[in-house]
Amino acid sequence: MKLPLILVTNDDGITAKGITTLVRLMKTFAEVVVVAPDSPQSAMGHAITIAKPLRLDKTNLYGDDVLAYQSSGTPADCVKLSKDHVLRGRKPDMVVSGINHGSNTSISVLYSGTMSAAIESALEGIPAIGFSLCDWGADADFSHCEEYIIKIVKEMLKVGMQKGLALNVNFPPKMNEPLRGVKICRQAIAKWEEKFDERVDPHGRSYFWMTGNFVNNDKGEDTDEWAIANNFVSIVPCQYDLTAHFEIAILNSSANF
Repeated sequence: MKLPLILVTNDDGITAKGITTLVRLMKTFAEVVVVAPDSPQSAMGHAITIAKPLRLDKTNLYGDDVLAYQSSGTPADCVKLSKDHVLRGRKPDMVVSGINHGSNTSISVLYSGTMSAAIESALEGIPAIGFSLCDWGADADFSHCEEYIIKIVKEMLKVGMQKGLALNVNFPPKMNEPLRGVKICRQAIAKWEEKFDERVDPHGRSYFWMTGNFVNNDKGEDTDEWAIANNFVSIVPCQYDLTAHFEIAILNSSANF
């Protein structure tokens, strides 16, 4: 039986523990190709590189049985380079991005390089899943995620996904009790309230360091934030179409442009 072709990428960089775990899991049932940033690209959103050259270097980081490249570009760049150069016309059966070190729930999906790689894949009509663990540690424990990751990827390969969609999957951090299962959720209506700490460098020049807090006033029990807080895996189906379709008729009938 022909193995599915899975492209693996991330935003934490090709040497991160999260992508190393994801590659190992995908290799158990698929042909794996890796194209990932050569350095951390967290919070890059859907940025692409247009003002400087892109580098793409082959690496043997994952062994002789995995075609792997590291790129100087962003996560979205990595997907584009994969399609145009690395795979040369071969269309992956799925793109998986992650496992991100840190949460990508709620509004964070807009800033996430992990999910932007998945959304870029959806733009190309390729089923895609972004995986994130709500633990920012470089040596985070992913062991409780592994069974669910394999099950989710295999299930979506079997049942298929609508074109233009990507799944945003978040895991709670490892705790003493096992995960309680999976919840299909909506994105919580929450946001970051940023502050900018003004500092002075050794040369006497001022600079700013962004700080702030995550504020969630969404009390719904159908959100990704609720699922994570209650030790469930959250799955939010995402799309790249940001049109507020309901507002079109309202503007046509009430606005005088």
